[in-house]
Amino acid sequence: MHPFDVRQLITLVVIGISVSCAMAAATQRKEPIRLVGSRADRIRPYAANPRYWQYKGKPVLLLGGSKDDNLFQIPGLREHLDQMSKVGANYIRNTMSDRPDFGFEVYPFLKRADGKYDLEQWNPEYWRRFSEMLKLTYERGIVVQIEVWDRFDYSQARWPIHPYNPKNNVNYTAEQSGLKDAYPNHPGANDQPFFFTTPDQRDNKVVFRYQQRAVDEMLRRSLPYPNILYCMDNETSGDEKWGAFWARYIKQKAGALGVEALVTEMWDDWDITSNTHLRTLDHPDLYGFADVSQNNQNRGETHWERFQRVRDYIARRPRPINTVKTYGADGGPFGATSDGLGRWWRHLIGGAAAVRFHRPPSGLGLSELAMASIRAGRLLESRVKPWLTAPANHLLNDRDPDEAYLTARPGDLYAIFFPRAGSVGLNLSGVKGSFTLRWIDVTRGVWGPSAGVVAGSVVPISTPGDGMWAATITKRDPGSRRSSGG
Repeated sequence: MHPFDVRQLITLVVIGISVSCAMAAATQRKEPIRLVGSRADRIRPYAANPRYWQYKGKPVLLLGGSKDDNLFQIPGLREHLDQMSKVGANYIRNTMSDRPDFGFEVYPFLKRADGKYDLEQWNPEYWRRFSEMLKLTYERGIVVQIEVWDRFDYSQARWPIHPYNPKNNVNYTAEQSGLKDAYPNHPGANDQPFFFTTPDQRDNKVVFRYQQRAVDEMLRRSLPYPNILYCMDNETSGDEKWGAFWARYIKQKAGALGVEALVTEMWDDWDITSNTHLRTLDHPDLYGFADVSQNNQNRGETHWERFQRVRDYIARRPRPINTVKTYGADGGPFGATSDGLGRWWRHLIGGAAAVRFHRPPSGLGLSELAMASIRAGRLLESRVKPWLTAPANHLLNDRDPDEAYLTARPGDLYAIFFPRAGSVGLNLSGVKGSFTLRWIDVTRGVWGPSAGVVAGSVVPISTPGDGMWAATITKRDPGSRRSSGG
């Protein structure tokens, strides 16, 4: 070899080593994570009533409805969030889901020229979209409930094309990972080993390291924001150790930043009073709030009573109860539009901290009727702050099942919901003074008629027309034409 060639080769080797070392150092070097806003601004249970949320130091009622679940992936996100804000919505569900149901979704991993995925490399577009959603929601004061895992991404028709499937990536084989090419059963069968990988379960290190890497990236981007809640799974019926591991993991990562992450688990069991839900309700130190969305598979009085039983159960350690998925829309699989509206409003009056319409076709999304309900909810809140009241159906006389629902601070604040035209008696015996009754047209989201009410007896309350109505009944300030609104 010519001497020059030797020197050139040595130089190239040295340069190559230097570049490799620099790249390795850059990969290992962690940029400091800077919090957005102050720690005092972060969402947390309201200090004066921990059944509700506090954000930026003030109590907040979370109301929502949106057209998709993995909202960060949708085209036109900014416009959709603006539409929400315009009607008073401040709460979204965001699954980290990547299933390509509509063609615009992308996976988080890099797809190589040969068509296979490299789980060691990110798809920048996925994470750009996620970061953009975090920024836009923060700017609009919208609280995001992130669902870390969605079991429907990893079974049936969506698994054969997923990057985690060993036939689709260059990182592990079926033998190494213990994952099969197909899982044709409903995910509720719990056939998928993907959800048994944690050190507390089967300790599948091959797959777990990539799951952990994805969660770390999600947390690196989301933990700095003050408007984030975390739910481990979408309606799971799996091993409780799976969700508990990730809940602890997220809280530990947040603790390292000097902040608290509020986490929960969502169970599939439609009976929220069952032992299944105690896996969350009995562990308030781990799960800082509850999500009982599957109660929305129920109707009428059962829907109300089960929610109230859960509310009573956690009375010693009260905390927020969210319902991020309210089912029910004409033509959908889980009840009619009247069911969806009724469920949303029963939870609102019944003491839920957050209520959201599920996406179509299973829910009303951000349809005209959903937006009307959100506007109506804000009208009600403007006169009766829910965090000042408690469910009070015992004050209703001559009430038929599912006829009317009441929340109250007896003596000065009352709010009532009628799923359909009806008439009940409001027991104001022993209460003194005059009140103002103001009706709210639920399906239009506007004020209706108003009237004066004199306390001291059982007062008849009859809806001013057909359809769904809500009403506020607030005590008039002595010497003033205005009524107190809390």
